Amino acid sequence: MKYEIFVDMSLDIDVKIAEQYGIRFVPMEYMLGGETFRATGPESDEQMHHFYESMRQNIPTKTSQITPFQYEETFGPYLKEGISILYIALSSGLSKTYESALLAARTMMEEYESAKIEVVDSLSATGGMGMLAESAAKNREAGMSLEENAKWLRDNTTYLNHWFMVEDLVYLRRGGRISAATAVVGTALNIKPILTIDAKGELGSVANKRGSKQAMRYLADCYKTRYNTRFGNAAYICCADCKDTAAELKEMVLKINPDADVRITMLCPVIGAHTGPGMLSLIFYGAATEK
Repeated sequence: MKYEIFVDMSLDIDVKIAEQYGIRFVPMEYMLGGETFRATGPESDEQMHHFYESMRQNIPTKTSQITPFQYEETFGPYLKEGISILYIALSSGLSKTYESALLAARTMMEEYESAKIEVVDSLSATGGMGMLAESAAKNREAGMSLEENAKWLRDNTTYLNHWFMVEDLVYLRRGGRISAATAVVGTALNIKPILTIDAKGELGSVANKRGSKQAMRYLADCYKTRYNTRFGNAAYICCADCKDTAAELKEMVLKINPDADVRITMLCPVIGAHTGPGMLSLIFYGAATEK
């Protein structure tokens, strides 16, 4: 049975990889000031530089969840043709997107009985979703059925490692992850929180480092102790308009693993709206995350 691979626009992925494998996207909307934008594919570096520059100027940002109707609008034309869907959703630990997709899928499969929809909870975000999409595409090329591919993804999501350093604590304060007092003190001391996504797909704080250099060394150490090449050598560095810092981190990774295929991308606006400019992440397949 023919099927298409979809991922929503909370992912980061190398554009050439997405084009090579025919990966498709579920659009998502985000707001910048009083204007609404619709991300239908990876945004250009110029667009993202403008987005993060606007955030630096305190222009408010906001994101919206995908509605069941929007899923029907995106998947419907394929289902009508008898083409099934494998959809990789933003982690259920970070958003209600996955639940909305399940609701939409149940409704659509009643209407289009000749096609199926498999909704996979990525337990991931940004580059982690990009890596899952690439794995799914390679699995499809190798002959995996829709159901086999979905099972493979569900069985292997916990091997994705997500490590983040946050530049500006104000965005964690706005999201309710730290108190206002902690944000003030942390900013004064140049504290850079280190965050991760756990096996439940939830965001958690694991360390605090003083200054960007120490924080980057922590990320590199996470890679050194946890990476595993049985899934390949790909690694994503997703940056919120801090390419110089991303390039430094790439060099650290390559010193550890000269064969690493390190891909630097701009952090998508759907996630960047909540983390702020200067955020840096390192994402790769490695040791399983703890439950």
